Amino acid sequence: MIASKAISHVRCCLAPLVLLGTMQGVASAAESAGTLAPYFTPAGRAPARPDADGFIRRWLILEPITKPNRTNTVFTGSYVRKTLTAYPFPTQTNGLPRAGETVTVGGQTLAWHALDSSAFDVKLFNFAQSLGKTKYGVIFHVATVVDSPRDMEVRMAVGSNSASMWWVNGVETVVLFNDRRMVMDDVVSRRITLKKGRNTIRGAIINGPGLSDYCVRFIDEAGRGITDLAVTTL
Repeated sequence: MIASKAISHVRCCLAPLVLLGTMQGVASAAESAGTLAPYFTPAGRAPARPDADGFIRRWLILEPITKPNRTNTVFTGSYVRKTLTAYPFPTQTNGLPRAGETVTVGGQTLAWHALDSSAFDVKLFNFAQSLGKTKYGVIFHVATVVDSPRDMEVRMAVGSNSASMWWVNGVETVVLFNDRRMVMDDVVSRRITLKKGRNTIRGAIINGPGLSDYCVRFIDEAGRGITDLAVTTL
């Protein structure tokens, strides 16, 4: 059964993205396992499944981009949309990034990590803290792939701390504006189709002070989580 899962104007601009990343192979699994436990483990090669409630736990996560904000009250719809859509998705190619791929954003060299979350909510604050990265005033980019056994009519359900935007197969699907705590199924999309085969999910989360995390699942018309999906980061 699903337990209660509610968790706990300074002007600035992002420097233009300079995508100068180079492939550096797969990120060190041993290093990730040592520094990111108990919140994450390195993603395996075999596909994962959503958990029993349908939450997707396998993600590619980019180390945080610094975007100072002293307060989350600035996260209006216009601000969030302008900030999170102003720059291209940080990867070297048109597809998904690979674990260990690096990109340069505003003079910062940042790496992508392929990880399995130990909890239904992906704890971005702890991800950044464990790697010794900036924890406050940040933007996180995340991505994953779900392989569906058939065409499915579903809804995407998202919670995030703080604001975020989400795309399925390149189409904007869910947006969460304003200062908010992470609550499961906080915003639910219109009906969408997960096509048979590969479907890409991409998200961008912005936060000022405080914790950062998110949760994502697909649900049916009765609100039940979809679990018969294969989840990969390839």
